Amino acid sequence: MNRDEKGAIVDELSGKFANAKLAVVTDYRGLTVPVISQLRRDLKQNNAEVRIAKNTLLRRALKGTSFEPMDQYLEGTTAVTFASEDPVAPAKVLVGFIKANPQFAVKAVMLDGKVLTEADLTSLSQLPGKDELRAKLLGVMLAVPTSFVRVLNGVPQKAVYLLQAIKDKKEQGDN
Repeated sequence: MNRDEKGAIVDELSGKFANAKLAVVTDYRGLTVPVISQLRRDLKQNNAEVRIAKNTLLRRALKGTSFEPMDQYLEGTTAVTFASEDPVAPAKVLVGFIKANPQFAVKAVMLDGKVLTEADLTSLSQLPGKDELRAKLLGVMLAVPTSFVRVLNGVPQKAVYLLQAIKDKKEQGDN
């Protein structure tokens, strides 16, 4: 790899670190290419990406970003997962992948500039995702007008029931 190629990789990684909300540094030693490819596909479906790069290139890419404290965890075989949107969905994918592949070890986790532990990543994965939270908010927002309409509809409905009961009573009285 020549200097220009390395510079392009560093620039690309710097951009990914600059745009990321969540970055997870992992050790992928012992995993096969098909297994890592499956992880890539699962993360891509959740708007995240895993990149494997040399530690020296990753160190250069970290400089000047909020993820610079991760520098100390760049040893051995290193894969970095980037999530620029919802950090919960990729965390769920990673935790599930770690359960299925225990040799995939988490070295460091950073969320919005704060270093987290693997236990924090597990906790993050248990939170509802953005789409689920939006659905719950929409449900709450729709509940108030729906209830209001039901209350407003209750008065005329009771009047109709009352009139129906009076009609039925009169019909029984005529017989």
